[in-house]
Amino acid sequence: MSDTVAEALEQLQPRLRGPLLRPQDPGYSDARTIWNAMIERHPAAIARCSGAADVMRAIAFARQRGMPLSVRGGGHNIAGSALCDDGLVVDLSQLRAVHVDPIARRARVDGGATLADFDHEAQAFGMATPLGINSTTGVAGLTLGGGFGWLSRKYGLTVDNLVSADVILASGERVRASSENESDLFWALRGGGGNFGVVTEFEYALHPVGPEIHAGLVVYPFDAAKETLRRYRDSIAALSDEQSLWVVLRQAPPLPFLPAAMHGREVVVIAAFCTGGDAMGEATFATARSFGEPIGEHLGKMSYEQWQQAFDPLLTPGARNYWKSHNFNTLPDAALDVLIDYVGALPGSQCEIFLGLLGGQASRQNRDATAYPHRDAQWALNVHARWSEAREDERCIDWARGFYKNSMPFAAGGVYVNFLTADEASRIREAYGGNYERLLSLKQRYDPENLFRANQNIRAIETAA
Repeated sequence: MSDTVAEALEQLQPRLRGPLLRPQDPGYSDARTIWNAMIERHPAAIARCSGAADVMRAIAFARQRGMPLSVRGGGHNIAGSALCDDGLVVDLSQLRAVHVDPIARRARVDGGATLADFDHEAQAFGMATPLGINSTTGVAGLTLGGGFGWLSRKYGLTVDNLVSADVILASGERVRASSENESDLFWALRGGGGNFGVVTEFEYALHPVGPEIHAGLVVYPFDAAKETLRRYRDSIAALSDEQSLWVVLRQAPPLPFLPAAMHGREVVVIAAFCTGGDAMGEATFATARSFGEPIGEHLGKMSYEQWQQAFDPLLTPGARNYWKSHNFNTLPDAALDVLIDYVGALPGSQCEIFLGLLGGQASRQNRDATAYPHRDAQWALNVHARWSEAREDERCIDWARGFYKNSMPFAAGGVYVNFLTADEASRIREAYGGNYERLLSLKQRYDPENLFRANQNIRAIETAA
């Protein structure tokens, strides 16, 4: 860090209510630690903001000095966009308040809140909105990329339930974006990533959910994977919006309901979820059991909060992670063959491939209703390479890239922007499809100097050209 930058940072600290952490300060190392341990970056300073005023002052400081700027919400993004080298991090992680209005069915959520924060408050009133599947994920990054999870077939994407957002723009101005005010910005925020500003507060519509739902796992042997996946694929058309079935293919963790001999062996896991009544819940379980001869199951009523945290033990921070992703509209047998081949060659016990089922209400919006365009996608498939030691980087990354390449002929041609890694700037147009040109125009309007570029940057492909 140059003496000039250091002197300027000394002047910034008294203007912030929250702490400004620099490399020599206690807490700096922890503050630059994020979910994906592959990301190693060293910011000049981290502004742990205590409110919107801190955010505004930090943005103005970076803009005036031409410093790189990044924004941290939950710090869960696979590409590590929360951090930048030699720049200023606007850290929202201390802003985690969630205010629920059960009468209006609205929730106001701070930009640093996690899914667990949101669910904890909303479920006190038996309410929820569609979020993701890992409770430590930040609400902000999830929302700005589109957002989908167990409730999306019933209530749409996260962005379909966003009512308004308080945004600090690159100019330093604070605006409230909604369908009535700054409607173009509001459209862009609903899937356009962190390209347009820093959202300090989100407002969501809430829906009656739980507190108990029907959910659980059915596990099938891998040697019958082809028939299991065929039956699964063919069952989807009969599901109601209240029902969802996802697939996870991996080595079996030491789950107590599985025979010990199956621990560490490849399996096909069907994750079942239903928000309907008892009869529909039991019907969902019956469907999940109908894809072959299961080797174990754990199904029943549980709290929605409990199910939202069910996969957390497999997604803890501190591991090295690399993803590759496709959207699929259909799953022909040839695509299943590729899937099975790569699961049969998993490079490590933490690696997996999952198929997140979409459809239902998530598919009923027009492609240009929000910046997120992939309304015809029936599955978002993510190849999740995950390992502990740097010496395994090449092997695990090559495995993920190999599946991506060999499954491409069967994919729909789109990708969920939140699943893109740091080396995938060339796929940004793919992430936005026909909405890209409008997003580019709005980027030039709201952030002409590209201050907000530590993201899947809408200008990145233009600059490369």
